Amino acid sequence: MATERVLVRLLLLFGDQIEVVAVAPPGECAKLERYPASEIADALGVRVRDLSGARLTAEVGEDSRLSGWRLA
Repeated sequence: MATERVLVRLLLLFGDQIEVVAVAPPGECAKLERYPASEIADALGVRVRDLSGARLTAEVGEDSRLSGWRLA
């Protein structure tokens, strides 16, 4: 099965979590989720405080969870 990658935007930090939203096609509503900020920062090699506002791509797992974070 091919891995699907989606474009995501990191919004705001809330404690140790960051809000992540997938970029949705026009007319569709994007789902907002929270992920551990340190997990994403470690994958990217950046500081947690530098995550807000970043645009990334991520792999969509079978359970619809995102992983495989990469800078877009």
